[in-house]
Amino acid sequence: MEFDAVLLLSFGGPEGPEQVRPFLENVTRGRGVPPERLDAVAEHYLHFGGVSPINGINRALIEEIRAQQDLPVYFGNRNWAPYVEETVTTMRDNGIRQAAVFTTSAWSGYSSCTQYVEDLARARQAAGPQAPRLTKLRPYFDHPLFVEMFADAVAAAAATGPADARLVFTAHSIPLAADRRLGPNLYSRQVAYAASLVAKAAGYDDYDLAWQSRSGPPRVPWLEPDVADHLKALSDDGVRAVIVCPIGFVADHIEVVWDLDQELQEEAQVMGIALARATTPNADPRFARLAIDLMDELRYGRAPARVLGSDPVPGCLASVNGEACRPPHCARENADGSE
Repeated sequence: MEFDAVLLLSFGGPEGPEQVRPFLENVTRGRGVPPERLDAVAEHYLHFGGVSPINGINRALIEEIRAQQDLPVYFGNRNWAPYVEETVTTMRDNGIRQAAVFTTSAWSGYSSCTQYVEDLARARQAAGPQAPRLTKLRPYFDHPLFVEMFADAVAAAAATGPADARLVFTAHSIPLAADRRLGPNLYSRQVAYAASLVAKAAGYDDYDLAWQSRSGPPRVPWLEPDVADHLKALSDDGVRAVIVCPIGFVADHIEVVWDLDQELQEEAQVMGIALARATTPNADPRFARLAIDLMDELRYGRAPARVLGSDPVPGCLASVNGEACRPPHCARENADGSE
């Protein structure tokens, strides 16, 4: 498979105070989120001047991808400018015919994978009959460079604190029903598997996995334990230092710099726990190499590069032109039409 461009597809984020509320309304449209909840989340962004770190990080990552290969690299978002619909139309006008799409999510699941496939289908429809062919690259939670970057980040954070610090991985919580939608707990299993790979690479036999940033009503069950509740349990057990690795995120965006670096850090201080936070890949040159490696798997017919641990968890295959991408095992298990 040949490509004549790369599209980096991401979530999007505001880049000024006046953009915060419209951005949040975009994200939550149709979900019945009360205005007071939007006001509370808006304060997180306004704490940083109304600017999410995500767009700047993505632009830096794009420059790394450009520096390591010869194809043009485009930037599109789901929820804020540059919108993916506008970007794909520009690609059409520039004569792009077949592009590889690298998303800033390592996982399968609806919002982390399937919704990006829907974004691409919508963007191609907006661009019309001459829209470029778009191939979304596979999830990469078990790619060797993904594991290496997080293992190095854990080691760097560990070097700042006591040797007996407890390693705690975190990822974005989702409703339990959403975790079952694509396959049997596929997202949570992938996160747990990646955590096991990173822990082993970083030299840890024992660690914990917690969840963060839930925003749904209390009556709806989400993945647990919440990371703050887990730190309280560790504190009650006498733990006085932790390394928090946000393995569920590939960039230091609001769910990291606010939820962990602000809120969780404050709670940890009250508990008497020293908290060192491992960084995410951001614009690490290795992250750009990972994207190119995923492209090369398709360009040259290479076998997917994966770190193999005990009880491997499958991921989705590449998706072309917004067509659904489901792991082979999910297609078998849902043959009866159930979710």
